[in-house]
Amino acid sequence: MVLVAVFGVALLIAVLLSGLAARTVLSTSFLFLVGGALVSDGFLGLIHITPDSGIVAVTADLALFAVLFTDGMHVSFPKLKENWKNPARALALGMPLALVGMALITHYVVGLDWTTSFLVGAVLAPTDPVFASAIIGRKEVPSKLRQLLNVESGINDGLALPVVLILIAAAGPTAGHTAEMSFGAIGLELALGLAFGVAAPLLVHWLAGFRLLGAEPKLQPLLPLATGVILYGVCHLTHANPYLAAFSAGAVLAATSEEAKHAFEPLGEALAELAKFAALLVFGALLTPQLFGDLSLGGYVAVILAIVLIRPASLLLSLVGTRFDRREKLVAAWFGPKGFASVVYGLLVLQAGIPQGQEAFTLIAVCIAFSIIAHSSTDVPIARVFRVEKLAGIPDGGDEAPSRTAADSRTGADSGPGARTDTHPDTHPDTDASHDDAPPAPLPEQGSKESSGRART
Repeated sequence: MVLVAVFGVALLIAVLLSGLAARTVLSTSFLFLVGGALVSDGFLGLIHITPDSGIVAVTADLALFAVLFTDGMHVSFPKLKENWKNPARALALGMPLALVGMALITHYVVGLDWTTSFLVGAVLAPTDPVFASAIIGRKEVPSKLRQLLNVESGINDGLALPVVLILIAAAGPTAGHTAEMSFGAIGLELALGLAFGVAAPLLVHWLAGFRLLGAEPKLQPLLPLATGVILYGVCHLTHANPYLAAFSAGAVLAATSEEAKHAFEPLGEALAELAKFAALLVFGALLTPQLFGDLSLGGYVAVILAIVLIRPASLLLSLVGTRFDRREKLVAAWFGPKGFASVVYGLLVLQAGIPQGQEAFTLIAVCIAFSIIAHSSTDVPIARVFRVEKLAGIPDGGDEAPSRTAADSRTGADSGPGARTDTHPDTHPDTDASHDDAPPAPLPEQGSKESSGRART
């Protein structure tokens, strides 16, 4: 109950400060991390959470499932088909370069073995535009830049997941033939997750088509929710991968029923936000002074290089030959923060019991914390470069009624493979990428990544 009370207080503070966070270097994601750290054993000692506590695994599991399910519902396959070239470069070239670069740094600077080093690289490869909320979704920023950051971060979580699971199996105590069996089991789990994720919403859509069946308007949001709850339970009972199931189910549900998508969107965003906040609070409780003290000097060098060198260099290389100007390339290269997916994948590494799992988790956790500080404190100044003036979605003095803008997007953290945050793949990118001076088309006033379900962190 102490944890529940702490979560309620943190949630109240985060909501009350969300408008201020949208205009300044403050981030509500950072508030939850700091709040969790303050009430942990490292400071006030109000709650006692260790990496092997059941609440850590349950909270992270539920949060990532909720985020990926709601994120999947914002995937627009037609839009992705029309505007895929720049995000494809970032995903097919930039992401592997970042993974390999981080693995090299981790091995030679920190001293971890090769398998664990590549595991750290895979965990830190996904990005999250939650800390770029002051520029993502703003019409003053070129739409191709917004789209690149949004689609890249929405998909790379899902691309990293199989790699993380395979490397955890390879880094574990099993080896040889047993390891091959583990890889086979992982493949079966992923296949089952995809199959259940596609079949469940199709079945529900088929049932809803019967004349005698159908939900009254006020209960329509509960139909996708019921689908998600059933899917979550079935996946855990059958050992299918719930994360791949969640994302694929959200995407299929949105593609088969636009009405269900819009009915569920407000409820789904709220549930995903609450789940992410809870997971961030729990993760923050693990960020004790001892954890920061356990990281070697080489580890801190690796963290700094991951933020200021690995991500920027990998994305800049992937954008060579594109029509982005120098300023746009630099902004896209900088905003590669480690978000909610990295938090959950880091916890998976810690709980896997691999030989160097504790050292890997320490490096991952410190990198995420430093990334949150660095990126959440620079999005507002960079937004000014693009002449983004009104950063908050609440009125200032005599302003007129508030509009949903960046304030919505500074309220969570994140994680999932679909387009997300203030801009979904439903955004309206430039019709001709060659006209860099053409005014970018405004985005629809929908929820942000953090409030969209990948609202995600």
